[in-house]
Amino acid sequence: MKDISIYFAPVALEAGFPAESLGTRVQLHTENGFPAIDQNGVALLYVPEFRNGHPELHRKSDDAFRDAFYSCYPGSGWRGELYDLGNLLPGERVEDTYFALSQVISELVKKKVIPVVIGGTQDLTYAMYQGYESLEQLINVMSIDSKLDLGDPDQPLGKDAYVNKLLMHRPCFLFNYSVLGYQSPFVKQSELDLFEKLYFDTVRLGEFTSNPRIAEPLLRNSDLLTIDLQAIKSSEFLGSYYTSPNGFNNQEMCQLTRYAGISDKLTSLGIFNLLPGAISAAAHNEVAQLIWYFIDGVEQRVGDFPIGSKKDYTRFTVFLDEIQHDLIFFKSNKSERWWMEVPYPPKEGMKYERHHLVPCNKGDYDAALKNDIPDLWWRTYQKLG
Repeated sequence: MKDISIYFAPVALEAGFPAESLGTRVQLHTENGFPAIDQNGVALLYVPEFRNGHPELHRKSDDAFRDAFYSCYPGSGWRGELYDLGNLLPGERVEDTYFALSQVISELVKKKVIPVVIGGTQDLTYAMYQGYESLEQLINVMSIDSKLDLGDPDQPLGKDAYVNKLLMHRPCFLFNYSVLGYQSPFVKQSELDLFEKLYFDTVRLGEFTSNPRIAEPLLRNSDLLTIDLQAIKSSEFLGSYYTSPNGFNNQEMCQLTRYAGISDKLTSLGIFNLLPGAISAAAHNEVAQLIWYFIDGVEQRVGDFPIGSKKDYTRFTVFLDEIQHDLIFFKSNKSERWWMEVPYPPKEGMKYERHHLVPCNKGDYDAALKNDIPDLWWRTYQKLG
């Protein structure tokens, strides 16, 4: 493993965490040294990089969520290692910060340690994405956000303009992009049209509140998840930069991070737009709980992503008259979660192996029984073809 300690400053925490709390068991980067990362687990890192979104915040930071998080107690049966790598030092240029973060993500994911990146503006998603380049595999990215953050092709990279950069990055290793919780007043129709053309997944906030279960398969299908804290309604996340009257509530967001943690496929999480400026203690507590519920989900993983043998799954086959084709579904005997199989060109099999088994809900199987092609199946089929 490359030496990534050069990118970090140590953490100074208040002493005296309660007995048995997370603060007494974390492997922390302090003045005495950097943690030895030698086992699977979760690694926290704070990145105070705001220059491509809020340049007025440059050289400011607020990581009070740490004290709130380390005062919590581990959940039942937690066994994985918990590392805190410290504060990633912003580079002389924003691009230097991106490079450092991409190197950290790459090394941790290779080591099967899940990085949880907290802090800066949403454009850091691009740096996290770059970290997967050395893995040479197609990945799925998901954002919980009130906007699509597409940006124009000639627009500089920024907090609301980074998805275009993911699309244009070469080599391209983005298979799918999903947005959960977008709000129509903040989204151009041309952006929605492009997402539809690319067969990306978009779920309005209203769709989610009407049917929260719609989120779980999307989270289960993601490798990289990023959360924009400005997607939380301002009455539940108090601070100078949080002004939206509508959005997710805190309980919904904690449920989403737990779903994300349970996903065997997900290998990194970003929690962004924690913007210094009169952030309330309650807001820092919310960030702490987002991390807690994510780790609790990771600890509940059952390893049932259906690659290889299907002996632990029940197979269901539905013939659809419209396409004259069988739709094949698998239900895990461990977790009772559902997947559907989407065919792909045989010569491209290895490239798409991780993507032709798509997480779904039982509702997709019920729709197929009524001779309706699930939208998720159709969009995946178009991308595979």
